[in-house]
Amino acid sequence: MCNGGSVTELAKGLLKRGDRMDEAIIAYILHEALMGLQHLHANKTIHRDVKGNNILLTTEGGIKLVDFGVSAQLTNTRLRRNTSVGTPFWMAPEVIACEQQLDSTYDARCDVWSLGITAIELGDGDPPLADLHPMRALFKIPRNPPPTLHQPELWSNEFNDFIRKCLIKDFELRPNVHELLQHAFLTQVAGRERTLQKQLMELIDLNQQMGVIEKTRHERIHTKKGSHMKSLNATPIEVDDLATLEVLDENTVTDHLQKRYSKNQIYTYVGDILIAVNPFHNMDLYDPQYQKDYIGAKRTANPPHIFAVADIAYQSMVSYNTDQCIVISGESGAGKTESAHLLVQQLTVLGKANNRTLQEKILLVNNLVEAFGNACTVINDNSSRFGKYLEMKFTNGGTVVGAQISEYLLEKSRVIHQAVGERNFHILYYIYAGLAERKKLAHYKLSDSKTPRYLHNEHIKLVADILNSQHYKEQFESVEQCFKVIGFTLEELGSVYSILAAVLNTGDIEFTSVATEHQTDKSNITNMAMLDSVASLLFIRPDELQEALTSHCVVTRGETIVRSNTAEKAIEVRDAMGKALYGRLFSWIVNRINSLLRPDSQLSEEDKGLNIGILDIFGFENFKKNSFEQLCINIANEQIQFYFNQHIFAWEQDEYLNEDVDARVIEYEDNRPLLDMFLQKPMGLLSLLDEESRFPQATDQTLFEDNLKSKNFWRPKRVDLGFGIHHYAGKVIYNAGGFLAKNRDTLPADIVLLLRSSENELIRKLVTHPLTKTGNLAHTRGKTMGTMQTRTPQRTLNFSKANSAESTHHPRETTNMRTQTVASYFRYSLMDLLSKMVAGQPHFVRCIKPNNDRQANKFDREKVLVQLRYTGILETAKIRRQGYSHRILFANFIKRYAILTFRANEEPTISPETCAAILEKAKLENWVLGKTKVFLKYYHVEQLNLMVRRMTDRIVLVQACVRGWLGAKRYRKILERREHSAVVLQSAYRGYKVRKEVIDDKNKAKLEAHIIHFQAVCRGYLARKQYKELIDEKNKAATKIQARYRGYKERKKKQAKPGMQEGAPTENVGDVFEETNHPSQRSDPEDDETKAAVVLQSNYRGYQERKKFKERQKTKAGQEIAEDVQAALDFEDIQTEVEVNSRQNTNLEERCESAGEDIDLEQEAKAATVIQSNFRGHKERKKLEEEGKMPRRSKGTKTPEQGGQPAAEPVQPPEEEAKAETLGAEEEEAKAAVVIQSNFRGHKERKRLQEEGKIPKKKQVVQNELYEAEEDLNPESGLNNEEAKADEEKAATVLQSNFRGHRERKRLKEEREWRKPSDKGTEETLELSDVKIEHTEPMQDDPMEEEKAAVKIQSNFRGYKDRKNLKATADKEMEELEHFSKEVSRASENYLALQKKLNEIILAHQINPANNGMFMKGKQLNGYTAGLQTGTLCTL
Repeated sequence: MCNGGSVTELAKGLLKRGDRMDEAIIAYILHEALMGLQHLHANKTIHRDVKGNNILLTTEGGIKLVDFGVSAQLTNTRLRRNTSVGTPFWMAPEVIACEQQLDSTYDARCDVWSLGITAIELGDGDPPLADLHPMRALFKIPRNPPPTLHQPELWSNEFNDFIRKCLIKDFELRPNVHELLQHAFLTQVAGRERTLQKQLMELIDLNQQMGVIEKTRHERIHTKKGSHMKSLNATPIEVDDLATLEVLDENTVTDHLQKRYSKNQIYTYVGDILIAVNPFHNMDLYDPQYQKDYIGAKRTANPPHIFAVADIAYQSMVSYNTDQCIVISGESGAGKTESAHLLVQQLTVLGKANNRTLQEKILLVNNLVEAFGNACTVINDNSSRFGKYLEMKFTNGGTVVGAQISEYLLEKSRVIHQAVGERNFHILYYIYAGLAERKKLAHYKLSDSKTPRYLHNEHIKLVADILNSQHYKEQFESVEQCFKVIGFTLEELGSVYSILAAVLNTGDIEFTSVATEHQTDKSNITNMAMLDSVASLLFIRPDELQEALTSHCVVTRGETIVRSNTAEKAIEVRDAMGKALYGRLFSWIVNRINSLLRPDSQLSEEDKGLNIGILDIFGFENFKKNSFEQLCINIANEQIQFYFNQHIFAWEQDEYLNEDVDARVIEYEDNRPLLDMFLQKPMGLLSLLDEESRFPQATDQTLFEDNLKSKNFWRPKRVDLGFGIHHYAGKVIYNAGGFLAKNRDTLPADIVLLLRSSENELIRKLVTHPLTKTGNLAHTRGKTMGTMQTRTPQRTLNFSKANSAESTHHPRETTNMRTQTVASYFRYSLMDLLSKMVAGQPHFVRCIKPNNDRQANKFDREKVLVQLRYTGILETAKIRRQGYSHRILFANFIKRYAILTFRANEEPTISPETCAAILEKAKLENWVLGKTKVFLKYYHVEQLNLMVRRMTDRIVLVQACVRGWLGAKRYRKILERREHSAVVLQSAYRGYKVRKEVIDDKNKAKLEAHIIHFQAVCRGYLARKQYKELIDEKNKAATKIQARYRGYKERKKKQAKPGMQEGAPTENVGDVFEETNHPSQRSDPEDDETKAAVVLQSNYRGYQERKKFKERQKTKAGQEIAEDVQAALDFEDIQTEVEVNSRQNTNLEERCESAGEDIDLEQEAKAATVIQSNFRGHKERKKLEEEGKMPRRSKGTKTPEQGGQPAAEPVQPPEEEAKAETLGAEEEEAKAAVVIQSNFRGHKERKRLQEEGKIPKKKQVVQNELYEAEEDLNPESGLNNEEAKADEEKAATVLQSNFRGHRERKRLKEEREWRKPSDKGTEETLELSDVKIEHTEPMQDDPMEEEKAAVKIQSNFRGYKDRKNLKATADKEMEELEHFSKEVSRASENYLALQKKLNEIILAHQINPANNGMFMKGKQLNGYTAGLQTGTLCTL
């Protein structure tokens, strides 16, 4: 028993568990199945339904081939013909083609094909194309390449080769069963049957334990020639593409559409054309998930959808870089407007707008335009009453950047009149309800109780149906939001509301006839309040509006005549103004939208060159009463149908003839004769209508009197003003009443000029801008008159302005009857529309209306069949199935698809052979090559594009991998270079750093040496400068002292002469000089002596204390030399002071006072010390004289040593005595002045420089330098203090002995001179001088005077020694400064040489960088090595 299930269930169970069947077991199953087929074929029987569900398993692992219900007998002489039997997914191509072609046959090898499909089923779980409808699969199998496993790389080459041999499309080349049994894939089973059978048993048990897998049942079909394909169980056949139907007739197509419609499958393909059946209810087919599913997807991967058309148009635009056009056609109420919305929605998603605002604007454009241009009719609640062509602007990359709307033939007559059961434009109801909701009706002069005339309808009540309508209120809010989002300003929005309210109020102005005495009818306005309301809304004066409505001007022979309008004429003028305002407002809104959605001006022309146009035009209409509007609408639909026929049939068949392509000619209904009857000049219907409109006496009765002669035109009997037209969609009877008036559509010049004077800018624009040839308001800004603050009521003045050359003439401003008519506008509109459609590659969407009742889920077969007939759906399906919809030039074909066959570096020749090679490589069939073009089926292009996309994706993937590998390789090299560079930089930097440190150390040492040398030179220079300044100061002071002293001397001479003349007693000259020079001693000698002693003691104690303090500091490190230098400096100061004091005379105080110098306390103390020292010396000499150690001198005489008696000095006369005294005093005073002057200058200058800080006392650096200088000049200064003191005492003793010898020799000389006789001249003068000098000293005793004198001499000697050392130091510093200057010069020369060499190196590198790099080796420069130079240059 076959209770193990089918092999399909086993394969699916393994796949469900994440496993797959082993190839050995698959080979075992196929081997056993082939054994069964071999038995059948040997008995002349074919199975014809081999598949996985017909290969059953037993619990023991056996294989059974079952179900022979469709098997057939074969003979050696007859193959199977005209019969197609089997399950669609497993049927061989020759079996499928047998039903279509008379010469098609097949044999037993069709079972081999089915076995190959079964092998794929065992590997993948499902047969190929299992996701498609069976009928769709039957259509694909002969056209697609042979199928393969889903992932061939996962299976062995033997298994893939076995499937490839089984699935050879040409059955004559396909191997038979006996040959397949010898295949390598099946021979592996030999000898392993028992093992494989056991494994299969285990799999069956495991599969049964896991549970039963849901079975997928595929129905068999059976066809015969002459009958359509039927399911054996009568299951309805459904296909997505009507072109794939085997039988194409009206009943089959209608049945197919009805069945799909009942399942809410409203979209169906006819080749590349989409049929959309209006469902009359909302459907969940347009959410974002659906949008994603149809982006870039294969058409057969998803059910038919309007989004697929948008995607095909978008992909064609991007791929071929050409404009596209989507034409939506159908009856009114078939769903064209909604289809246009969906296309715009999907294209916006595909375009991926750069900003969300632009996307929102584009999506809202249709809603806003339709509110003004759509209205409710008898057959459609949202009927388009105008033609709309929306162009979406894209960049070359496919990004949407803007949009533009073109509007044609707005049905303006609907503003003033609507047929029974119809309504006015939507916006008029929206604004009424919206303003009422906002309590603004009174502001816009609208009534809340009375319905406006233009909205009046016996079936509509104002309050119930308009004011309280929630739908109208919501739509008003939506429209206002659209205005704001798109970019309209609040001022513009207010102006729009004012104009719409004015239009509604205009219809309520009523006129009555007034009879005058001249029997001429006049009209008068009965409701002036309404006139005032309209005038206020239009911002004009009421009296002018009244005059424009009730009268008109006629210019005759240069004269202006004002004529009154009758009531009927006034009503026509009123309605014409209302229609003109609404129509021009609609055009202005469209122009404003275009300006706000215009692509950015910064984009280049290349980025703005691609468009996708969407045509949404009013559908074909046939009402009970058809007027001029229906005639224009139906003529436009005739033009669209003609374009469709030309593109689908005429142009395609013409190319067959031109390219010598053998194709069956498809007959279709050509409506060119009908279009010629409408549009041909001069005898076309529209031309005749224009001609009649130019005659004032013409009437509607004279319109078509024996003028039109065509088989499509007839005049029905018993119908006044009626005529019939046989359109492509059927016969329509029109009523010619009002044709002429509607065609003229004149706007009186009085109204134009009146509206131009409006204070509202928008209203002025509406009547100032000219109209285009299509009857729309010109988008370009024309000449506009300035804002008129004041207006002149006299219209004669306005006409005079209108006739002037400076005014702007409106097209309707004259009374010439040869103005533009509605028919002429219509003709130009069709021409403009057709030119835009022809510019792009068309895509067609045919909308079908399922019923006239607008009921959901109701399918009226007769209604649909009529539409199928006149739209040519059957013919379209035939030509799509039999013809070649894509005709591509050889060059373009090779350019697009050469990548499928040739390498990138190859340049294939443009020839038919190249195209054939590409097509054969793609394994396509049923293509034809013409003379210059490749003729392809509509599905071929999709397959080729899919293959190119896959190839491109693979190339991109390979390029990405290669780029990634190259990038990684480059990155690794960069890392290596970075690491190497880092090492080089580190080593270079370390070397540079070390070299720099070495150079810095050397330079630092040299710099320090140079700095020290420079400092020494500078200090020497400063010292010499200070010394020179001191000398200059001393000279200046000496000069001043000498001048004062001379003055003092002169004054003293003058004082001495009068005393001598009066006979004053003669005094000893020495006493006088002594008293003169020492007035303080004469007054109080004891006090002076005491003060001098105190000063000396304090100076000596200070010196001792400083000396002790410096000795204590010698223990500190680095301070010994500084202390010695400081002590030497202090001792030098004391020696200098003592030397100065020894040289000063006792008359220092008086002479300083006479010199006018201000002496401070310190200088006085020093002067006292000198005086005390001199005084003590005087006392010592006196004591020695008293003891007899020195000869005594008497007052006024000189006592010789012999006899001990003083010799009597001869008394000189007074004149000689005075003269001698004067000479001695002058000589002695001059010497004393010089000594005092020099000592005082030195002391004063040192004191001043010490106080100013110019001569440092205790600075360590100065002490060291002075100490070094003293050490250099005086080697003995390095001895200790004890040795220095001993040397000084020895020197002092020598000096003291020398002084005593000198003094003794002087005394002996004086004694000898006293003994010699001499005359009274010069000798007496000299003796007198000596006496004077001796007597200048005070006569007091001091035994220590001689020792102190010796000390003074010793100190003077030391001062001399120090001065000598300082002079030697100064000389040495001069030598060092000279040496330093030479070193600086030498360094400058070296630096100049180095700089010159460096400049040469840089110049050589700039001239030849390759051979003269910055790191090249070179000769040494200035003693530095080349490596060091290189490092130095690198651092620069």
